[in-house]
Amino acid sequence: MGEAIDIIQRIRERARKANKKVVLPESFEERTLKAAEIATKEGIARIVLIGEESALRERARELKVSLEGMEIINPDTYPEKELLANTLVEIRKTKGIDTLEKAYDVLRNPLYFSTMLLKLDKVDGWVAGAVHSSADAERPIFQIIKTAPGIDIASGAFLMVVPDCPYGENGIFLYADCGVNPNPNASELASIAISSAQLFKLLVEKEPRVAMLSFSTKGSAKHELVDKVVEATKIAKSKAPELIIDGELQGDAALVPAVGNSKAPGSPVAGRANVLIFPDLNAGNICYKLTERLAKAKAIGPILQGTAKPANDLSRGCSVEDIVDSIAIVCVRATDL
Repeated sequence: MGEAIDIIQRIRERARKANKKVVLPESFEERTLKAAEIATKEGIARIVLIGEESALRERARELKVSLEGMEIINPDTYPEKELLANTLVEIRKTKGIDTLEKAYDVLRNPLYFSTMLLKLDKVDGWVAGAVHSSADAERPIFQIIKTAPGIDIASGAFLMVVPDCPYGENGIFLYADCGVNPNPNASELASIAISSAQLFKLLVEKEPRVAMLSFSTKGSAKHELVDKVVEATKIAKSKAPELIIDGELQGDAALVPAVGNSKAPGSPVAGRANVLIFPDLNAGNICYKLTERLAKAKAIGPILQGTAKPANDLSRGCSVEDIVDSIAIVCVRATDL
């Protein structure tokens, strides 16, 4: 698993150089506080915690965690709380948050309060989801931060590091969408492909070669599910003509040079893909978990991509080290936005 350690260490080192500020709204959660301590001591990020200071310090004492070097923001006494509330009303007034009283009520939720800090550039990144479901954690990000320009939809990716693997980028791949969109349409699938290529290039620092996966390769099967992938490939090429992208491709045609040459001769991607775009969430989620278990791969993520600002939703089963990695990834993303 040396490749996984190497890429994680490179990402952490780049985060140190970036010197970004990251808010952790689940500030009383044990793994989150321990990750905050590591991230601070290692200089990976400047950490912001949300909560009443004496209560947070008491919680840290219980867990034998040092809060030295971290910023603590109490939503009740935050001097710019009115600015946050007014901005929230502007953003969500057509969705029922049309008074300051309603905005203040919403801001009692640390997820929403911290998202407004991100919206107004008081912090550079946001990481949550250790105790909240993905739907609850992502909701304020989708409502307030929204998607990046030119991207129709946010999505969930995993960096997959497969030991002793000759395929991809020396065994490194990016899989998407593995966690957000159950059944993206062709335009959304194209956006997922573009976001994934951008994320791969940013994190791995190698040229992405994007395979739009299907159960068909270049017309070997006829079905509306294949048509969606073909159309998504066309849209992605028109939106990002510089991308090395091809589809539709079966998994073996995307990965194995001999199969790619046979099934899709002349393809710039077949047999060389390092970014794998799945046609729906069933395929993406199943494949990343199978790869993780059967190939003993390291799955780095989930990584929320396509958002206008760097935010990351954790798995509720995450470890302390997973949270530290997520903080580092958000910091590196912040250098690119």
